[in-house]
Amino acid sequence: MSFTHSVCVFCGSRPGARPSYAQAARDTGTMLASEGWRLVYGAGDVGLMGEVARAAQAAGAITMGIIPTHLMKREIGKRDLTQMVITEDMHERKKVMFMNSDAIVVLPGGAGSLDEFFEVVTWAQIGLHRKPIFLLDTDGYWQPLIGLVNHVIAEGFADESLLGHFTAVPDIATLRQAIHDELN
Repeated sequence: MSFTHSVCVFCGSRPGARPSYAQAARDTGTMLASEGWRLVYGAGDVGLMGEVARAAQAAGAITMGIIPTHLMKREIGKRDLTQMVITEDMHERKKVMFMNSDAIVVLPGGAGSLDEFFEVVTWAQIGLHRKPIFLLDTDGYWQPLIGLVNHVIAEGFADESLLGHFTAVPDIATLRQAIHDELN
């Protein structure tokens, strides 16, 4: 098996309140497979994580999951992945996910997804990487976050250049094209 690029997907370990979130996760997994891109994600088999992984696998994608020991039971570590890495802690998990990816996609999620998003955006802001970061803005989920970032800028805590470190996209077709534009 081979792949041309690896895309890290950060997303919720819960399904969320809207069926459209699970559908977007499934569509993301299917799209990654159709492009020959490897899925790199948190290795859980619950919530949106499970949706994106199962869809990617069903469509023939190579999958790499990274999960810390303490979340194996809680997130039901998915053991039928192409590759699974078990880390000691969350910091190592994020580092391994990031280092094994060419682009980052953030689907709807909670505090963990926000933590992952802000960490990779901060790393980009201070010049540690130039990997593209995409927010899949399913049903406007990320609009409050984008509003917060604009507020941070307006209040003088960041330059407007912060907005240039990530791109919000409304749907899978736009996401696919945006990743292509960045990686090719």
